Amino acid sequence: MIKLFKSGVYLVNGKTVVEDSAALPGLCGKAVSQEEGRKGTMAYSILKAHNTTDDMQNLRMKFDSLTSHDITYVGIIQTARASGMKEFPMPYVLTNCHNSLCAVGGTINEDDHMFALSAAHKYGGIYVPTNMAVIHSYNREMMAGCGRMILGSDSHTRYGALGTMAVGEGGGELAKQLVGRTYDVTMPGVVAIYLTGSPKPGVGPQDVALSIIGAVYANGYVKNKVMEFVGPGVQNLPIEYRNGIDVMTTETTCWSSIWVTDQATKDYYTIHGRPEAFKEIAPAEVAYYDGCVYVDLDTVECTIALPMHPSNTVTIAELKANAKDILHDCEVKANAQITGAKLDLVSKVHDGGIWVDQGLVAGCSGGTFDNVCAVADILRGKSCGNGTFKMSVYPGSMPAYLELMKNGALADIASAGAIIRECFCGPCFGAGDTPANGEFSIRHTTRNFPNREGSKPGEGQMAGVALMDARSIAATAINGGKLTAATELDVDYTKHTYFFDKSVYDKRVYNGFGKAEPDHELKMGPNIKDWPEMPALSDDLLVKVVSYITDPVTTTDELIPSGETSSYRSNPLRLAEFALSRKDPAYVGRAKEVHAAEVAREQGKGLNEEVKAVYSALSAAGISNDPANTVIGSTIYANKPGDGSAREQAASCQRVLGAAANLAKEYATKRYRSNCINWGMAPFLVKDADAFELGDYVFVPGLRKAILNGTPEFSAYAVKADGTVKAFPVSLGQLTEDERQIIVDGCLINYYRNH
Repeated sequence: MIKLFKSGVYLVNGKTVVEDSAALPGLCGKAVSQEEGRKGTMAYSILKAHNTTDDMQNLRMKFDSLTSHDITYVGIIQTARASGMKEFPMPYVLTNCHNSLCAVGGTINEDDHMFALSAAHKYGGIYVPTNMAVIHSYNREMMAGCGRMILGSDSHTRYGALGTMAVGEGGGELAKQLVGRTYDVTMPGVVAIYLTGSPKPGVGPQDVALSIIGAVYANGYVKNKVMEFVGPGVQNLPIEYRNGIDVMTTETTCWSSIWVTDQATKDYYTIHGRPEAFKEIAPAEVAYYDGCVYVDLDTVECTIALPMHPSNTVTIAELKANAKDILHDCEVKANAQITGAKLDLVSKVHDGGIWVDQGLVAGCSGGTFDNVCAVADILRGKSCGNGTFKMSVYPGSMPAYLELMKNGALADIASAGAIIRECFCGPCFGAGDTPANGEFSIRHTTRNFPNREGSKPGEGQMAGVALMDARSIAATAINGGKLTAATELDVDYTKHTYFFDKSVYDKRVYNGFGKAEPDHELKMGPNIKDWPEMPALSDDLLVKVVSYITDPVTTTDELIPSGETSSYRSNPLRLAEFALSRKDPAYVGRAKEVHAAEVAREQGKGLNEEVKAVYSALSAAGISNDPANTVIGSTIYANKPGDGSAREQAASCQRVLGAAANLAKEYATKRYRSNCINWGMAPFLVKDADAFELGDYVFVPGLRKAILNGTPEFSAYAVKADGTVKAFPVSLGQLTEDERQIIVDGCLINYYRNH
């Protein structure tokens, strides 16, 4: 059972949930206000320790360490270099677990890796070689610490189960830290995730995580808030089980997470040779939360998240009982969302079951030591069969890999016919184990967004991905691909003791923190390009709507596809060619046409006939304008853009093509909105999306002044092809003083150059 409280609650002594404050004196002998109770959360104390001012409503924070992988670190370092960085001011971990398939794109992926190693020498960073560890496994093992905060350029930067508040953001926020600036955010709300009971055998961390995601995603219950895990059920979960739940909190759209720490947490740090990183963290005697998610672990069942989102959850038992109806409904919704080939799931129901074609256990969520050991327990002495079903397992780090070799788990898995892969995040974003057209894949990874598995509907390719726990994936494997919940099996789960061998890191990881070598030359491969120049915001702004997306939510994968396109993430203009390529293939061409008009204006070549007609219509409507001094940009409209990845390229690709704004009813995540801001695009909020349509121009007079003055709402004007002009209100939401200046300067790089 998962219950969402309709209002805030008090937590007394970390155990008792109280809805009525009048009951507090009888429980703890005193009355406590909400304001005082908020100071009793674990999140509050950690945020206070990292805030650089006394203002706890408008936080300006510095983190203990940073982390990036090889899809994001080149752009971040390039941004920081252009902004004046001379040395990494804090530990900065550069892992190589995404663009590890170096045959894709020739030498360019390995060129990025060599750039990172040279940057680690030059600026004093920590370089983790290719396939040595996935980003979050390394940070759990080597960088997390109770009470610390870590900022990462990957959305699944989550180490709350280890007493560490971690935040996934776009690269611009890391660049700010690298040049000595702060991370600025309004004090987030905090929601208690109250755990009680204990999971039944066969129910794994992904089952718990998906159950929570299914309960809170659609209603935004924890959006941009901190999820604080408390309650007696925490002590019933092994630490890797907690890590597996915690890393999936990203899919709720929360901002960060934190758990109470205990003996299991202490043991984890001791095992990893860092006992000093542990300290006890718990709520105060009385803590107030803005909401509460009550999770009875006893009742959690084996769960599956069907395409195309981790929140599209149903128990495996419910799915099997009503397979054709549930899968048909899933098909209809998915096919309305994608363009090109169609998803076919109903055909997977035959011969008395639901049949899948592939099973994967991988990455930061699936490749943990405990998960892989559980898979081995189920597969031991069994066979995956020699039909269409195939299975791969990707351990999260080489120290875990070594221990799994020593205890025989990998041998048991390989003996059953499954493939042991390297430490690689590829299956999470479409660059590893891509299924065949028409196949159905079950995965213990983080996401199942459209085409996240690597297919290309626009080229007639379509595959479906569902998320499941490693245990049920293994149970399905020994049944030859017939969907099976792990609770249907009688398994004697082995509780292996984990021994961490740090020597593999000592031998291969380069740790240059505090040892910067300023004269060390950066290795710049031919695909590594500087950011193009971007114009400052003019007094007024004219943008053309070049994409109009009406889906309820638009993911970052749809804004810039993952997979093989990631090879070009060090080349801003080359990567931009893929922007919206799967969602709106005509977008790039339309954006380029608008950008050409702006380039012509800048060069004094005058305006094209279309733009002249727009200004004529504005003048006829009595709206003053200054065409020669007004930036012309493109924009996209989406109801709720930015769900998913922290990757800044979802915004920067639009910007380098000349975009100057986004139009939206709301933004799915803070991190995507921050990316828009850091790349100089105004994050407009609109109530009336019917005021404009694809191909319309939108004129915003006095925008620069409105932004700098913090004007809450102002008028924009949609100009139709027939010359009709329609006014409608727009706003920008809450902006910090720095964010306002970044937008008017044109981007974060310009901001640092100017100030």
